[in-house]
Amino acid sequence: MSLEKSVPHLSIIIPTFNEALNIAALVDLLTETLRGHHWEVIFVDDDSPDGTAEIAKRLAHENEHVRCLHRIGRRGLAGACIEGALSSSADYIVIMDADFQHDEKIIPTMIERLRAGADVVIGTREREQSNMVFNPWRARASSVATFIARFLIGTQFADPMSGFFALKRHIITDNAALLSPTGFKILLDIMTLPKARFNIEEVFYSFRMRDQGESKFDLKNIFDYLGLLGHKLSGGFLPHRFILFSFIGSMGVIVHFLCLFILSYLKMNSFIQSQSMATIVAMTSNYFMNNMLTYSDMSLRGKALVFGLLKFYLVCSIGAIANIGVANLMFDYAHNWFLAGLCGILIGSIFNFVLSESVIWGRHLARQLIVNRNTG
Repeated sequence: MSLEKSVPHLSIIIPTFNEALNIAALVDLLTETLRGHHWEVIFVDDDSPDGTAEIAKRLAHENEHVRCLHRIGRRGLAGACIEGALSSSADYIVIMDADFQHDEKIIPTMIERLRAGADVVIGTREREQSNMVFNPWRARASSVATFIARFLIGTQFADPMSGFFALKRHIITDNAALLSPTGFKILLDIMTLPKARFNIEEVFYSFRMRDQGESKFDLKNIFDYLGLLGHKLSGGFLPHRFILFSFIGSMGVIVHFLCLFILSYLKMNSFIQSQSMATIVAMTSNYFMNNMLTYSDMSLRGKALVFGLLKFYLVCSIGAIANIGVANLMFDYAHNWFLAGLCGILIGSIFNFVLSESVIWGRHLARQLIVNRNTG
């Protein structure tokens, strides 16, 4: 067999987490659909506790089309898609889910569109299904998210939030450093790349209901989407994680004053004691929310979680000193308490973010960067 024939022209990237019940049947569907194509499917598994990676590796022994990329210590759909694409040598990439909701039968049509000149082909759910699949709350959230995405992209594609799409591989490999590895809407990230001028087409399909497992859509996905929007609206100036870190910090202010109000109302302590307790509660709340949301793909557990909390107390204490010092200097210079306070908050937030990322979650972040570099 020649080298040219040994390299697939199509790689299907499927991020997985707890999809052990689905992947064998999905491989059968892809095998039936892609007869005549030289293809591979890459399951990028985030160390699923249900043994998804082990099943995928066993399938790889039985089927030459199957590969498994087993990720340790990091999670996230966008990052999985990026790593899967970087591990591929194919000309074309298809991103899809493992839950059978995406109709694999339109993949040949997607590839035909790419060969005919399209850069990106979006798999778009039929419009009349929008109220059948989601509950009313999720349908409204989806509509708002789609409206914002269309505003950012500047076009009227029916489903810019789709998780099912095909594209030329070089679009990801050439821009991997600009794409956010966090979040779950990588298509929006790709379509809003700086100076992106892609020829984009759509292929409509019938969206199917999930047979096995549970939906991965949760509060974390909402926060990730908001962080991605903030990153894009700032022209890429503000990092995705900094936006989430700052948002959680603002929520911590609310927690602080709520705790201070309750303690003052109950008259349990003096003001200085109440203020100290409210500060500790707010810092603790911020730490656990950041660990769960901002750094969900490298969250700390066990002893590392406890030591991380102690480090976070120290970081925030130093950040508070920096806040007060900068604010005092600015007030002496401008004699404007609002400007001085704003500068103090900004410097304190940046200080807390940089130290938190390097000192608390830094070991996990460094490991992720090294793995990503080796994968590329």
